[in-house]
Amino acid sequence: MDRILGRYAPHFYALLRIVAGLMFMMHGTQKLFGWPGEKDPMELASIAGVAGIIEFVAGFLITIGLFTSWAAFISSGTMAVAYFMAHASQGWSPVVNQGELAVLYCFIFLYIAAQGSGIWSVDGARRGSSRTSFSR
Repeated sequence: MDRILGRYAPHFYALLRIVAGLMFMMHGTQKLFGWPGEKDPMELASIAGVAGIIEFVAGFLITIGLFTSWAAFISSGTMAVAYFMAHASQGWSPVVNQGELAVLYCFIFLYIAAQGSGIWSVDGARRGSSRTSFSR
């Protein structure tokens, strides 16, 4: 399987980065604008409002691959804080305390922070990189 899928690892990583960034950005748009869904926007000066700003801006940067490592590192920390502030007090298990999404985002973004922007990214285009291997 490695010989078949392994050659596409940079492409799968780019898809992971783009989809994770888009999903994170949508959490931000929901907090800031009430979309998607029909929720009231959060007050910007609240903890949820600041989280929404981070989610929207960092999600956008991760999606397009600009300053990816920094945006992903900040996002990872934001999700760790979210887990401990909103979920951990309801039990130790993320499945029980409904914190599994925060934990997954935390570790996906930590991986993206370590891996860098990769292919199909603004960072890659700025470097003039046409490599298909993982790059920072």
